Amino acid sequence: MASKSSSTPAPLTFDLTLPLIGKIETCRRALGLGTTSEVVRLAISRFNYDRYVSDQAPHRQISVRLSNDLRLMLKRQSRLKNTSIGELLRVAIEGLANSADRGKNGKKNGAKGKRRK
Repeated sequence: MASKSSSTPAPLTFDLTLPLIGKIETCRRALGLGTTSEVVRLAISRFNYDRYVSDQAPHRQISVRLSNDLRLMLKRQSRLKNTSIGELLRVAIEGLANSADRGKNGKKNGAKGKRRK
């Protein structure tokens, strides 16, 4: 029985910004390459990973329980905004943290927050 060749490239999917995709196309034309895959393979093979230092904060995966209503709302908003549910979760948490900080800072200065009716 014939086995699958280990040299067959496996497709990988990446989420890239439109400007970065434009750069790939610019490199493809300038270097006379035929495909996006060729550009990415060349970039990966030439990049000096020893000098790379990530500027992103460390990430950790969490699990939370959401009602069906919240889950559906997030799915709907992610489609409408053309973004991931994770991104919506991140900006919602940042917004909550920012408002909590403003409330805490206001109390430190002696200012009272307005009560909503």
